[in-house]
Amino acid sequence: MSYLTGTPAGTASAGTTDVRTGFGVPGIAHPLLAPTEWRELARPGRPLHWVVLDVADGPGARPDPRCLEAAGRLRNGGVRVLGRLDTRYGARPFAETVADAQRHLDWYQVDGFLVDRCPAGRADLPELRRTVGTLRTLSDGPHIVLGHGTHPYPGYAEHADQVVTFSGPWSDYRWSQVAEWTAEHPPERFCHLVHGVPRGHLDEALRIARWQGAATIWFTDGTDRGGLVDPWETMPGYWDELVSRVGTGVSE
Repeated sequence: MSYLTGTPAGTASAGTTDVRTGFGVPGIAHPLLAPTEWRELARPGRPLHWVVLDVADGPGARPDPRCLEAAGRLRNGGVRVLGRLDTRYGARPFAETVADAQRHLDWYQVDGFLVDRCPAGRADLPELRRTVGTLRTLSDGPHIVLGHGTHPYPGYAEHADQVVTFSGPWSDYRWSQVAEWTAEHPPERFCHLVHGVPRGHLDEALRIARWQGAATIWFTDGTDRGGLVDPWETMPGYWDELVSRVGTGVSE
């Protein structure tokens, strides 16, 4: 069971809320390497909130027809596609980030952005505010997800549609804490991305997400193997079981 600090977001209305848990897919491998996975994500009826397109650590150097086809299939099915932007925890120049965003839009018609490896400190907030403000001028109503992977300074939530407040292994997630300030926002504002989740702990993981007030999740049995393997590149081995659990809800 996770430790909680304060009242977790959304728990007060857990019995009456209409918010549905769904998936935020942080970065399946390139469609050339994972064609089956991309076709599976495009199947009708999957509870997807968004899928990230990461061509080559961003949009890549030139348009990729396979990525355009995969993104188009999702978008035609009503699934939001986000382009990945790596801010390098605030170290990447503003102009480079914006240029990558424009390429994502020009080449793949993305619906928004995952601003990944996002800084979380108060001192970095003004520059992040500038970046997000510019991203919102590039297209009509882009969906902005800030990929902190931890609880950032509360002010960040004011400038994003969603915030990733956990990204990491199950061994940390099952004992994680939720920041008190998240109770001021509804569950649809928060995302949890967890790798290394054993099949036998899916119900527990889903309960933690619910108790901590995160409506967008991604649980996988993939592991990073000491940073040598990207745990997000493949679908979880229990995908059908996870879809069934999220689709029918998990009782408290």
